[in-house]
Amino acid sequence: MFVFVVLLLSSGLGYPFYNQPKLDVGKIAPQTLTAPSSADVEDVKTTEERRREARSGASAIWVVDPVINGQIHQNLQQLLTKGDRIREKLGNFPFVKISVLSTPTQTYLRQATESQWQQVLRGLDKNSNLAGLNSVQQLAVKKLRTYRESNSSQAFAQLLKAIAQARQRYNTALNVLSAMSNDKTYSIYAQPETLYDATFLNLPDADWQTTQIQVRQTLDRMLAQGIYPGLSNANLNSAIQMQVSVSVPTTAQPLARRLLSDAIAPNLIKDIEQTKLIAEQAAQAVEPAIVSIQKGEVIVNARAKITQADFVLLDHFHLSQRGIDWLHLIRFSGIVALAVAIFKLVERRIYAKLRQSDYLLILLLTLSAPLLIFLTKSFTGLPAIGLLLGSFYGTAIGGTVMVLLTILLSMGTELSWHYLVPSAAGGILGGLMAGQWRFPGREALRTREELATLGILIGLTQGLVYLLVNTAIAPLWYAVLGAAVLNGLAGLFWSILALGLSPYLEALFDLVTPIRLAELSNPNRPLLKRLANEAPGTFQHTLFVATLAETAARALDCNVELVRAGILYHDIGKMHDPLGFVENQMGGINKHDVINDPWKSAEIIKKHVSEGLVMARQHKLPSAIQAFIPEHQGTILIAYFYQQAQQQNTEKVLHESDFRYDGPIPQSKETGIAILADACEAALRSLKDATPEAALAMVNKILKARWQDNQLVDSGLTRPEMSQIAHIFVQVWQQFHHQRIAYPKL
Repeated sequence: MFVFVVLLLSSGLGYPFYNQPKLDVGKIAPQTLTAPSSADVEDVKTTEERRREARSGASAIWVVDPVINGQIHQNLQQLLTKGDRIREKLGNFPFVKISVLSTPTQTYLRQATESQWQQVLRGLDKNSNLAGLNSVQQLAVKKLRTYRESNSSQAFAQLLKAIAQARQRYNTALNVLSAMSNDKTYSIYAQPETLYDATFLNLPDADWQTTQIQVRQTLDRMLAQGIYPGLSNANLNSAIQMQVSVSVPTTAQPLARRLLSDAIAPNLIKDIEQTKLIAEQAAQAVEPAIVSIQKGEVIVNARAKITQADFVLLDHFHLSQRGIDWLHLIRFSGIVALAVAIFKLVERRIYAKLRQSDYLLILLLTLSAPLLIFLTKSFTGLPAIGLLLGSFYGTAIGGTVMVLLTILLSMGTELSWHYLVPSAAGGILGGLMAGQWRFPGREALRTREELATLGILIGLTQGLVYLLVNTAIAPLWYAVLGAAVLNGLAGLFWSILALGLSPYLEALFDLVTPIRLAELSNPNRPLLKRLANEAPGTFQHTLFVATLAETAARALDCNVELVRAGILYHDIGKMHDPLGFVENQMGGINKHDVINDPWKSAEIIKKHVSEGLVMARQHKLPSAIQAFIPEHQGTILIAYFYQQAQQQNTEKVLHESDFRYDGPIPQSKETGIAILADACEAALRSLKDATPEAALAMVNKILKARWQDNQLVDSGLTRPEMSQIAHIFVQVWQQFHHQRIAYPKL
């Protein structure tokens, strides 16, 4: 069987090896090969590579964002408003006519320190010596003396007053500038003191007005040209310098550069749609790579290495000598054998106990992937395969098969990894998350709604991985965004297909999944409704047994869903004769007392197993559920009627086998827990005021009897687990029989 599976998988997954060219790209030509006829052949591979390069190499289309422009203009206006506030405190400048005092002289007098100003005033005395003053002070004194000599004393006094007021305003402006630098509301921009320095304060009013106008116009020109994101500060400042130098007054150029540098920001954004359009147009503009040759021309010389163009011609003229590549096929078969061996190791490690039908389904699902690739050249169906395998056989089997299948597909098929990797990511995610075995803190997926949600997650994963994989070769990620969306929709489609196929595969291959088990556990199912109506005592017995077994199964990390469903159906055979079982007699006459024949009574009791199997087959219950019907009794002895037969003095030969169930004994932990819960249910229900210690002693006695009767040798249960089960049963019994408040009589 192992060899058959390996050969089947190798032949299915390695189909490209059947038609491999012996004369391939990079190989040495054994002889000179010439063209039998003239031909123009398209090199499809080269053409596709060039178009992919054209798409990835297309330049992005940038457009000006008006919102950003508005924000930049607002930033500049805020900076200019701050300047106006400062100059309001500063007053007019020049503060007197330049014919009276030159601008440099006014500048000095306004910003001179108090001691320097007093030196100037002392220099106005006719007898004072100007030798102790610097050149600027001497010039200022001479200007003032000249004005005093040519004007009245009143006019001179007005001039000194104007100078004093200008000095006062200047100091006030300095204080405002200092206050602004400490104001947190201005911290989002450069501090005012770094923008508005002494140069700004000494700028004439006319130059300040001109500067504001030119700065705004310069900003408009630069924004119209566009500022790219990522532009270095050095390049940006260089551009600002070039613009300012031709429009702003020389004295105000440093200030203009600072204003623009602080206000300006990148205002270009990428136009994704236009960029995608340009990229696609660039790809379509690429001419197909045509390889031309005339009849009789040499395609490749002997002992020369075959190029891509040579191979295109050789393959076109059927000179590439295509055939089975036995060497690579045998090597691939060895890898397949290793993969199958790994699968078997995982199966044994997790005790999966797969049936022949399970192997067949896994094999068919695996072979469906290369079949889809062969038919479509791009679709793999891996998300659907992973979702089905995970939901059918659990996380370990589903994840293992999907990882191994991905590796084999990458080696055996010619599918581009741009399509394989995203599809494999969706498949592996489905195989891992759809598993019926629990992760820590996470229950198995029990509803098809949960699987549908997983399908959406698979679609998102496949689309995102496709985007990441293709962005690695195409920096313009939005150029492949449309294809990524299509891949995500494809992943969702495969998930929906898997959900649609799941019920049919479950029925065809007799599978039990958490979803199907949840559906079978619905009390409105026909058999369970009949059981509740026709054998209500048995139904109540079933519910308590299910509670005991389900709690134990969860503690032992067994398949809780299977235990719950199996227990609900384990006694359906009692519906063939409900009054033959004491729990349904409701205190009436015991049917077996009337029969008074232990052999017939034992047959009635045993018949609930055979009749239950008939009902289960009629209602097409899964074989895993049917196994609970005989295995919950195993081959135990119907002790009551066996002892009754021993006490009767009849001529019948007493055989113990007549009073034992036909079996088989439990073959799994799940049915092993069922036989123990069924045995303890009646005993625990009969206890009223017993202590937990007494209840535990009784349960241990029952479990020990089953163990010594060899009913659990094939179940896989161990002695420590038996002790754990006993404590769990007692805990559940305590929950059902807790103490209640004794209310006084009215």
